[in-house]
Amino acid sequence: MQKNNVEQTRLKEQYSGKRNWLKWGPYLSERQWGTVREDYSADGSAWDHLPHDHARSRAYRWGEDGLAGISDEFCNLCFAVGLWNGKDPIIKERIFGLTGSEGNHGEDVKELYYYLDSTPTHSYMKHLYKYPQNAFPYDDLVRTNRQRTKQEKEYELSDTGLFSNSRYFDVFTEYAKAGVEDILIRITIHNRGAEKAALSVLPTLWMRNLWSFGLMKQLPSIKAGETDTNYSYVKASHESLGDYFLWFENPGRLLFTENETNSERLFGLPNKTPFVKDTINDAVVSQKFDLFADKKEGTKCSPLYELQIEGGGSHEIRLRLSGSFFETNPLKEDFETVFTSRIKEADGFYDELCVEDKELKNIQRQAFAGMLWTKQYYNIDIPRWLSGDPGQPAPPESRKRGRNSNWLTLNNEDIISMPDKWEYPWYAAWDLAFHCVPLAMLDPDFAKNQLILFLREWYMRPNGQLPAYEWSFSDVNPPVHAWACLQVYRIEKRRAGKGDTDFLKKAFQKLLINFTWWVNRKDHNDNNVFEGGFLGLDNIGVFDRSTFIPGGGHLEQADGTSWMAMYCLNMLDMALEIAQEDATFEDVATKFFEHFVYIAESLNRMGEDWTGAWDEEEGFFYDILANRDGSYIPLKVRSLVGLTSFFATLILDRGRLKNVPDFVRRLEWFRTYRLQNQFYIVIEEMKDNEDIILSLTPRERLERLLTALLDEKEFLSPGGIRSLSRIHENPYSVEIDGAEYGLKYEPGESTTSLFGGNSNWRGPVWVPMNYMLIQSMRTLSQYYGLSIKSACPADCGTLSNLDQIADDISNRLISLFMPDAGGSRPVHGGNPLYQDDPHFRDLVLFYEYFHGDNGSGVGASHQTGWTGLVAELIDRVYKR
Repeated sequence: MQKNNVEQTRLKEQYSGKRNWLKWGPYLSERQWGTVREDYSADGSAWDHLPHDHARSRAYRWGEDGLAGISDEFCNLCFAVGLWNGKDPIIKERIFGLTGSEGNHGEDVKELYYYLDSTPTHSYMKHLYKYPQNAFPYDDLVRTNRQRTKQEKEYELSDTGLFSNSRYFDVFTEYAKAGVEDILIRITIHNRGAEKAALSVLPTLWMRNLWSFGLMKQLPSIKAGETDTNYSYVKASHESLGDYFLWFENPGRLLFTENETNSERLFGLPNKTPFVKDTINDAVVSQKFDLFADKKEGTKCSPLYELQIEGGGSHEIRLRLSGSFFETNPLKEDFETVFTSRIKEADGFYDELCVEDKELKNIQRQAFAGMLWTKQYYNIDIPRWLSGDPGQPAPPESRKRGRNSNWLTLNNEDIISMPDKWEYPWYAAWDLAFHCVPLAMLDPDFAKNQLILFLREWYMRPNGQLPAYEWSFSDVNPPVHAWACLQVYRIEKRRAGKGDTDFLKKAFQKLLINFTWWVNRKDHNDNNVFEGGFLGLDNIGVFDRSTFIPGGGHLEQADGTSWMAMYCLNMLDMALEIAQEDATFEDVATKFFEHFVYIAESLNRMGEDWTGAWDEEEGFFYDILANRDGSYIPLKVRSLVGLTSFFATLILDRGRLKNVPDFVRRLEWFRTYRLQNQFYIVIEEMKDNEDIILSLTPRERLERLLTALLDEKEFLSPGGIRSLSRIHENPYSVEIDGAEYGLKYEPGESTTSLFGGNSNWRGPVWVPMNYMLIQSMRTLSQYYGLSIKSACPADCGTLSNLDQIADDISNRLISLFMPDAGGSRPVHGGNPLYQDDPHFRDLVLFYEYFHGDNGSGVGASHQTGWTGLVAELIDRVYKR
């Protein structure tokens, strides 16, 4: 049961409507450039339409970005940190990385930054950015990665030697809320090198440009206020936000400009004013400031601090953003007190939430920090995006028939949990479902609201389809939304002592529409065998499962069918849970039970007139390619596709069944009827007053699958379960319609360009899939107890029960982030910086996926979103 600490009190105030503690937060994106929503090109080339080189000069339409930044909940007023080491060609105002075509493995961030802390209400936040003292190697990173092949590793910032001899700055940015609209800001710069080094720091306040797009009646402003002996302030005025004051220690200069596009630089057209978005950048880099002599207001403002920091020394800059005006210095009396209090409260919150072990707690706390820092303001209005804005160039006509043109009801403007605010600064529906699990440990109301949000009319299409992500809202991801709703519900129930059935009801009604969309759109032959497409597992097949199927047939997907079986059980579970309080939901539970039985039959049944996904000889589930002539080809790839059958598992516990007698009677009748007619059944036995197990995989097949799952020559790796069996080190190939298709085991980065080549499901370990396997093991263990055991690892000679197997897989995942005896964490891939430099040693990154053999992090480096599930795993294993 959770205790009532100060942060919990803030959360209660937030969700009771008393005080809006979430009005301000880390909602600024880390990359607005190169996104689909900012793309107005004729051919949909988002990366090229607004590249990094344009970002400093071009006013964005749909949001803003910055370094270690914050904004209000509608991104009207933004604050972030700017830096210049005196050698770079531009100010460091935003995170740099490679575009999809520049990287040898697709887009990739090329910076070192870390989310160190945050409370759920963002009453305290801490961010670290590591800034080289020598020139940032923009050209080198682009050129070297372009020259590398897909068989080579990516060339990273840490490979350039810039951090040798500790010649870098650690820039810590901290925020502490004294009130809902009173935010203290502390920027602390440490020179980690031995020699004195120069650094210009530009804390920047600016207004998002809405006026150029006809979305504001009155131009906002930021005006210089009076200067005191030790401090100054500016006043920001906005028609919907009101007035705010930014207080700061007196700088060397106070620079103003406008958040307007530099048309002259980008398009060769004259500017209306010399004060455009990048005017401050140009002045600092050229060290020419004459233009600013009489400029005392604008829509973008930066106090400029030009520092000389001794080797091993540090410097602190204080600021305060507030809706209140202070008559005395607001950076002195209570500044330190507020920070001390917020840090103490954050420690208290996490002392209660996290485990006691120091290393495990460090992992949990940085995982939670990443979850909270990756909240982002996201805005797109598809009708307006397609048609353009008044006073702006009209988008090409082709746009109205192109990307996302069939999503005319989609209009999003919300704070959303992002997968990674640089690599994936747009929501992904199935990622978000996993995000909500650890978020429910921190802020269950936020997690519930996120899940409900995607079921609202301005997200879900009228036909019931959920939007996937902005690159293609129509792509199909696994149906995990109902699963996530149940996880969030149970986490809150376990921690608070009572479950929110109203939340389940809200979700259930809309999920019925989504379930119907799946049944109507993805069951090709109306036989309860589902296709679905790539289903989020990008390149896991021998061909792209979301596009043209070789031979003109269709693909009956083992995982598509398994996901739908799981969806049925999730809906059944929800209906039974709600029916404990509302008997009207008892009837619909029967519908989902029967549908699950039909799906289970389709996947498991074998006969002369039937081709199922199960291969009895090999003991595995495979996709089936159905040809136009009625023949079938099993695609014998041993991958997560065949393991997803574990996910569809549910215990019908007698505690709940006794409260739904009509459902029990129908269940008994249905089972008896199918036995009498020799149909497939899923309930192998029913005994009075005992629980019932519903599992897509019958016990005998489950035990055979376990053998493959726990074999280190197949799926079991030191860091968890691989996405593709290691037996495919010997490539698999199949001939279809005269053409050869195949794949091989690739434990790290992908060596193909399928889905952009920036993710790989042909060998690496993916935390969310492991998490679901672990959950399934625990559910099966709850029913079978000690009656099912398997060697873990296979051939080790020691048998483990299913709960012990779940612990083993959990600990393998957790070990990815734990230091070994020499202080090296597998996630860092042997990078000596993290082992040798004391200022790197405790830092943890949460990658998108992990090398299938050595556990090093691969893909997006800040995808705390679903990899943050490790925090919940630690809780389950070490806080029982």
